[in-house]
Amino acid sequence: MVPLLLVLLLALILFGAGFAVKVLWWVAVAVLVIWLLGFVMRSADGGGSRGRWYRW
Repeated sequence: MVPLLLVLLLALILFGAGFAVKVLWWVAVAVLVIWLLGFVMRSADGGGSRGRWYRW
């Protein structure tokens, strides 16, 4: 019974890690799209404040 529980626990851990990695990939894609949109809008703006579209 204990080996079966260990295998199920390992499967749950690996599934959770895979899900977290997939979520992180989607977050990375969303950040990239937002950055690209800001870059395109900055270049179409004509360079208002020294070429930066963010407020850092």
